[in-house]
Amino acid sequence: MKLTFTDEQQALRAEVAAFLDEERAAGTFTPRVDNWITGFDRDFSQKLAARGWIGLTWPVKYGGGGRSYVDRLAMTELLLAAGAPLASHWMADRQMGPSILAHGTEAQKERYLPEILAGEATYCIGMSEPDAGSDLAGVRSRAVRDGSGWRITGHKIWTSLAQHSDYIYLLARTDPEAERHAGLSEFIVPLRSEGVTISPINDMSGAHHFNEVFFDEVFVDGDTLMGAEGNGWRQITGQLGYERSGLERVMSAWALFDGLRAEAGENERRREELGGLEAAVRVARLLIFRAAAVADAGRPPDHEAAMAKVFATDIEQKMVEVASQWAGRAGRTGEAFGGHLLAAWQVAPSFSIRGGTNEVLRGIIARRALGL
Repeated sequence: MKLTFTDEQQALRAEVAAFLDEERAAGTFTPRVDNWITGFDRDFSQKLAARGWIGLTWPVKYGGGGRSYVDRLAMTELLLAAGAPLASHWMADRQMGPSILAHGTEAQKERYLPEILAGEATYCIGMSEPDAGSDLAGVRSRAVRDGSGWRITGHKIWTSLAQHSDYIYLLARTDPEAERHAGLSEFIVPLRSEGVTISPINDMSGAHHFNEVFFDEVFVDGDTLMGAEGNGWRQITGQLGYERSGLERVMSAWALFDGLRAEAGENERRREELGGLEAAVRVARLLIFRAAAVADAGRPPDHEAAMAKVFATDIEQKMVEVASQWAGRAGRTGEAFGGHLLAAWQVAPSFSIRGGTNEVLRGIIARRALGL
């Protein structure tokens, strides 16, 4: 597969590049590792929204751009490479909006989509639980009917951006008697609801982007149920294809990778290591664009997304390993690569965990791609 951008995609990239040049000149942001999770800036998201760069793939009927998933990758590649602050809108644009479009009622689309498109609503994802990380079928949080609505009780963990978010897109068990993959449903829960408690989880540097979220008999309206009751597993597996197949899976440590490129110089050993990384990054990029082409053909990328994520996150971790070796040989520590090495080193183990562990994804590849 050879990737060549169309004239229209090249024009979009030129627009994005010019915008980023202006923002950098104005000192709007500083490049950072994991910019799509830790770079939270509502104002920046609203600038992207004003240009139509949120909801780029959504139908024009609902205010979106009506463009392809490949178009979106052509755009987000530049935003990720720049280390721009994307966290405020990223999950809603990438995942929640498409889920609402696929499973929501017309009333839900009219309620939730406009504020996402405007860059005004931040979403976090309520999947993982203390005893059900990669095993989402083991979710214990429950939603019980209460009149016209639901009462939700449970506990979510590793919830990125919950402290900033307006909504949590929540997976809960609505039928405790059903088989473990059945009886699950999805809800959009306002995080300012009575009974919601958000507790920070600080990483080893003291930074706060993870959280625990507790639900104590939280009442939500009936129209917060997304899709069909009991269809949560089917809905969420489709949703995860979009979560796993973006360029963020190989570009979370791009600020560090740029540093490796700058420091390779004429050192033969370094150039050989960098060449291996460059080749692998190009393969990861092709796998990710392939998954987007599947989505454009009308099918959520499933095993294609799993393949892309496994390969890409392995390469991300290799970037950090190579940078650590270069810095160690030179006797450098936290200041190496403009401080990006320390930031990347702290989060690198999570690259192959978040969005589904690589072990789980290899099982998906074996079953769904290879028929084993």
